[in-house]
Amino acid sequence: MSEKTDKNVKAGKAATADTAGGTGQRRLSVFKTYKLYVGGKFPRSESGRVFEVTDSGGNWLANAPLSSRKDARDAVVAARKAFGGWAGATAYNRGQVLYRVAEMLEGRREQFVREVADAEGLSQAQAAAQVDAAVDRWVWYAGWTDKIAQIVGGGNPVAGPFFNLSSPEPTGVVAVLAPQESSFLGLVSVLAPVIATGNTAVVVASEKAPLPALSLGEVLATSDVPGGVVNILSGRTAEIAAPLAAHQDVNAIDLAGADEALAKELEIAAADNLKRVLRPQPVDNWAATPGTDRVTAFLETKTVWHPTGSLGASGSAY
Repeated sequence: MSEKTDKNVKAGKAATADTAGGTGQRRLSVFKTYKLYVGGKFPRSESGRVFEVTDSGGNWLANAPLSSRKDARDAVVAARKAFGGWAGATAYNRGQVLYRVAEMLEGRREQFVREVADAEGLSQAQAAAQVDAAVDRWVWYAGWTDKIAQIVGGGNPVAGPFFNLSSPEPTGVVAVLAPQESSFLGLVSVLAPVIATGNTAVVVASEKAPLPALSLGEVLATSDVPGGVVNILSGRTAEIAAPLAAHQDVNAIDLAGADEALAKELEIAAADNLKRVLRPQPVDNWAATPGTDRVTAFLETKTVWHPTGSLGASGSAY
């Protein structure tokens, strides 16, 4: 622990000391230990490393886990293991699960308002608006889970005695680099559409402000999201993203949190196994209605041909 951190910890303990049971005794503050969220569990970083997280004024907030390549590989294994069950769940069931996440977030609203305010240097009112928008965003995507097939799927006219049907299928394991500046609303905006359509995710939290993302892991663990569907890592974005982009069992990557130089490097690495890549796109306002672009970004189209029977002079055999 650095000298600066040690001073802040001591100051925090003294400043927040309170009386216990009316005896006049002072008690120490209980500082929160932030951990990764991988496979439905909360491991520390494989290396045991941490890094200091500060607020917009440079004041120490917490020590966050500094993920390694091993943590990234473990997260991919967990995401792949969870993919079959999550992709095989009904779209209606996935919608219920996403709505449950919104319910759980609503119950912990004050905590997230505080963390977002500290992370992004916002007023309480501004942070509350961001958190409320994030809760609404979960509800928005919960409603799309069983409707997106009607937009991107359907019957196709063909010349022959066949039914030809197209339906959307999840891409697989998706690595998601969360936006750097929008630590919570931006994170939810890129994560929710990935899992809404049946994919599983390995999320790299904002390097600058990872605490809201790590707290989101606690919400997911106490909701109905199966372990491994979402895995959350914190640390240096470039250090974690590189092995994810090159990983042969990662099917797609969202580069929302990468700068131009890093995005180019990761796109080159991702080409080795033909990953689907969503390049960074400028977003002026994460609270704006998102549309369906991100819902469809990580979907594949499955086309099925089915014979209708022989057609004769009297028409169909059916």
